[in-house]
Amino acid sequence: MTTKKDYYEILGLKKGASIDEVKSAYKKLAKKYHPDISKEEHAEEKFKEVLEAYSVLSDEKKKSNYDQFGHAAEGFQGFERGFEGFDFSGMGFDDVFSSFGFGDIFGGRGRKRGPRKGVDLRFDLNISFEEAVFGIKKEIEIERVESCDKCNGTGSEKKDGLVDCPQCNGSGMQTSAQRTPFGTFTTRTTCRKCRGEGKTVKNPCTKCNGAGRMKKRRKISVTIPEGIRNGAYLRLAGEGNAGERGAGNGDLYVIIFIEPHEFFKRDEADIYGEVPITFSTAALGGEIEVPTLKGKAELKIPSGTQTGTIFRLKEKGIKDLEEGGFGDEYIKVIVRTPEKLSKKQKELFEEIKEKEQETENGFFKRFKKAFKKE
Repeated sequence: MTTKKDYYEILGLKKGASIDEVKSAYKKLAKKYHPDISKEEHAEEKFKEVLEAYSVLSDEKKKSNYDQFGHAAEGFQGFERGFEGFDFSGMGFDDVFSSFGFGDIFGGRGRKRGPRKGVDLRFDLNISFEEAVFGIKKEIEIERVESCDKCNGTGSEKKDGLVDCPQCNGSGMQTSAQRTPFGTFTTRTTCRKCRGEGKTVKNPCTKCNGAGRMKKRRKISVTIPEGIRNGAYLRLAGEGNAGERGAGNGDLYVIIFIEPHEFFKRDEADIYGEVPITFSTAALGGEIEVPTLKGKAELKIPSGTQTGTIFRLKEKGIKDLEEGGFGDEYIKVIVRTPEKLSKKQKELFEEIKEKEQETENGFFKRFKKAFKKE
């Protein structure tokens, strides 16, 4: 005699778990083993086990008897009531969920479905900083599912086309019955032969074996707009996988990844860079050349400029796709300390040093005084 599996164990619960815990576990497992969507092995059998366990542990009286006597309680008067004779025929698995108060979990009612639309595809595209700034056309190559050019996506070798599925008689659903201690348990699942369409191909196309679709490699031109941002995506409508038997194609989403620039860093439409300047330029002022996205520009440095000062070049940044116009360019100047000095340079710096000491301001005098030893 085969020992029955513990109902709590089926639901992954500890003995004595509350009814709320039973309901929560049932929802998760029912979704996991739903035969229409599950890829688990023996999904339908596991789903029936889960439903049987739930039917007992979700009822206070049955649960109480089961907690005390286990499967022996199945012979007690009243234990079978409420489930025995409850016929699920004419109902899909989603209707079963509704009958237990969970509503339409899977968004359907187990009815025959039509051909499915094609699946969307994703392609990651790396482009350079300059290509993102100025825009460019790129040709990419993808592998996708396309309609068979021999049967035009019908899957049929001849014009007789589709006929009612012999396995489900055109209903798109299959019914199965199982006897349990609680009565006959009848379920309806999507027909595996026609996958719920209710139709099959009478004479399958010899090129696509009746599928109506085949994998192919295809080159596609993609226009990258000026100013596109890192992580943005472009949607190419209808460039995804072909749908089943004439259903619409999916879309192709091209995700943009921008390579870093050797000089500029980007923040939205603004760009940032650093340039070195000499002590003399910082002290005396002058003009320096700085790089921009469209060549070089003159930047005026006022006398007395400190290292780390940031200058703004208006509208020298990147085109703003959302607001229009262009961002700005920001240049930070770094005063460069000379590493090697000629004899003449040393003499000049010594002279400058002496002048600085002669003209020390009050702040430095007070600073020195504060640390003067007693």
